Amino acid sequence: MKIESRLAQIGSLEDPATGGVSFPVYHSTAFRHPRLGQSTGFDYARSKSPTRAVLEAAAAELEKGDAGFACSTGMAALQTIFAMFKQGDHLLVSLDLYGGTYRLLEQIMSRFGVTASYVDTNDLDGLESLSTPNTKAVLIETPTNPLMMVTDIGKVAAWAKSRGYLTIVDNTLLTPFFQRPIELGADIVIHSATKYLGGHNDVLAGLIVTKGEEVSAEIAFLHNSIGAVLGPQDSWLLMRGMKTLALRMERHQFNATRVAEWLQTNPAVETVYYPGLADHPGHDVQSKQSSGNTGILSFKMKDARTIEPILRHVKLIAFAESLGGVESLMTYPAVQTHADIPLEIRNAVGVDDRLLRFSVGIEHIDDIIADLGQAIQSAEKEVSSL
Repeated sequence: MKIESRLAQIGSLEDPATGGVSFPVYHSTAFRHPRLGQSTGFDYARSKSPTRAVLEAAAAELEKGDAGFACSTGMAALQTIFAMFKQGDHLLVSLDLYGGTYRLLEQIMSRFGVTASYVDTNDLDGLESLSTPNTKAVLIETPTNPLMMVTDIGKVAAWAKSRGYLTIVDNTLLTPFFQRPIELGADIVIHSATKYLGGHNDVLAGLIVTKGEEVSAEIAFLHNSIGAVLGPQDSWLLMRGMKTLALRMERHQFNATRVAEWLQTNPAVETVYYPGLADHPGHDVQSKQSSGNTGILSFKMKDARTIEPILRHVKLIAFAESLGGVESLMTYPAVQTHADIPLEIRNAVGVDDRLLRFSVGIEHIDDIIADLGQAIQSAEKEVSSL
């Protein structure tokens, strides 16, 4: 069955008692035991919940993994994974990284003696040079947020496996509709499901998918023990959002490509970061390992003074954090999503005061470009009058 059909049918065959096409929301936190030593398979909702179980099975199937785990947020999913590591362990992590992940590693995991080195994960020599006897895993964002750097997952996963490291891939920006890291050799896939999987800016959620009996058992233990699990109502909302993922991702990709091409022609814009563009450094790798592109792009203005008026003048596009919803959102990474990353590191990788990140929604492309165009034009007029 094609992925479009699997997405549309999530949960539709899982309730034989009633034949409900939409799987029910089971709010119960406790479940009766038929007798001593027997269970229906559900005992306490933190360990397993019927609605969440359907979502987790769907996530594992879509990512071609062995087990799925639904968490209360994307950060909770990351924390559950990081709990695999102990004092003295070391991680290799994508250089251009979501600020929340950096904060979790540097301000929280560091308290427990877990360290990280940040590197261009497409550079095997760089990975090798930063490896230590205590290195346990490679954490890859691809494409990265916000500079859209692309990593060859298969190449890095093979290198990591040869050294006994786990390969963890954040697949938030492409989703299993366009990219399936486990098929390329990854051991763990993670999603901020709040983003494209949910797709409507109305649910907080995280997903983990694992491959391999040992890794799956370890994450299952941590998921239950830490308890950062997704509730039944949010599980249902996430499943509902995922049913239309194929349609939404195709529209996000189409709109983002058109916006990126338009931005390249705008004289006020210095650089556009989008893997769907033929001149993007990661375009060939992206085309090889993925069947499509995300709806996220970033662009750098020539004049930092235009940033504030652009954000003030957008109308259809919302100046808001987050990404991946049907509505177009624009954010300023240097002071919002990446504020916890030190200035010198941000500037070194290119997340500076001229960079904007644009989550292109599914509105009509003409309306999106018109709004972006008028905002840039208005900003230029303001700056020129100073």
